[in-house]
Amino acid sequence: MNTFFRDKNTIERMKEGPLGQYIVQYASQMRAEGYARQSGCIEIRLVASFGRWLDHRGIAAKQITDQHTVNFLRSRKRCGYQSTNADHAALARLMRLLRKQGVITERRPKAALSPSEVLLDEYDGYLQNERSLVLSTRINYRPFIRRFLAGKFAAGSVDLSALCAKDVIKFVQQSAGQLIPKRAQLMTTALRSFLRFAQYRGDLKSNLVSCVPSVASWSLSSVPKALPRPHVKQLLAGCDRTTAAGRRDYAMLLLLARLGLRGGEVANLALEDMDWEGGSITVHGKTGRVDQLPLPNDVGRAIAAYLKAGRPKNLDSRRLFIRLKAPLTGFQDQRAVGSLVRNALAKAGIDWPRKGAHQFRHTLASDMLRQGRSLSEIGEILRHRSPQTTAIYAKVDLGSLRSLALPWPGGGR
Repeated sequence: MNTFFRDKNTIERMKEGPLGQYIVQYASQMRAEGYARQSGCIEIRLVASFGRWLDHRGIAAKQITDQHTVNFLRSRKRCGYQSTNADHAALARLMRLLRKQGVITERRPKAALSPSEVLLDEYDGYLQNERSLVLSTRINYRPFIRRFLAGKFAAGSVDLSALCAKDVIKFVQQSAGQLIPKRAQLMTTALRSFLRFAQYRGDLKSNLVSCVPSVASWSLSSVPKALPRPHVKQLLAGCDRTTAAGRRDYAMLLLLARLGLRGGEVANLALEDMDWEGGSITVHGKTGRVDQLPLPNDVGRAIAAYLKAGRPKNLDSRRLFIRLKAPLTGFQDQRAVGSLVRNALAKAGIDWPRKGAHQFRHTLASDMLRQGRSLSEIGEILRHRSPQTTAIYAKVDLGSLRSLALPWPGGGR
């Protein structure tokens, strides 16, 4: 409490009422999450005001429900206060604290899930626990399967044993024409995955996975969209490494550019993944894959500089890279890293059609190819599971390909 309030009488007054003994814990949590003094004062005062409101109505801490927080904010609005998102977030944080302490157990009742949604939740658990698929993949699969189930069972009960090859083919035929080739391929992949799940549950007697039609999409028909190397240098130079934000962003961008890590892999890096003595870094990739990669000197120096003068101290989080604004936690997923890349491009004044983190992998692979590295070496660095994935980069080095081309019959000498 002394972090946010200097007056002892103010602190003692806040400790009165049914929430008094939890105010200090609430303040400690805000301090641990890195909240500034001003924002902390505002939220703690709100919680203390909620405590007084409860006391006037004779409501004990163990009787608090989510509805009480709603009624409290409504009463404040009638008194002329405007509720903000921060107010709702503060009371939600208090309710989580009370539940964690075992003071209350009541939760806001959830709307009854439809049979399809119940099955989708079970399918998501299967993908996570049995198939080790990351959250982003599971999120991408879900809408396709939801539409598949809705087309067959509407909002009624779901009987997967009633599925037949005709249902599968009809869904693919109706959906594929409305999607770009890559999305159509993702749709068929998700559908095959779900049908394997149905077999896993014992709902399907026949193998419907083989009934899913293939969607035409030439795997080597396009050239990877790489960020030009001069743009990469300009982007890195645009990081102000005299600031904590600049040191963090520079280290993250270097990991993308020098090691070709995926955005989610950078977001999930932990302090334990750094082997300073061995000069390596542990990367947790797709489908639970774990790899150890050599740590280039410049990348290691950038990360060390961030850890020494950039990463907030005394945090419970073991994530390597931490947000700058409270709550001070790690980056949520690859989308957060993609947002960092977009902001860095805009700050460096680089107008480039692609804004995500994945383009750095293409840049790295293209540079390695032009340096004479083999496709197998590129696949090893990028940790591709299939050589076919790496083969697309053979089209990047057009000069080498022209030297292999046969002369056109009848052409000039």
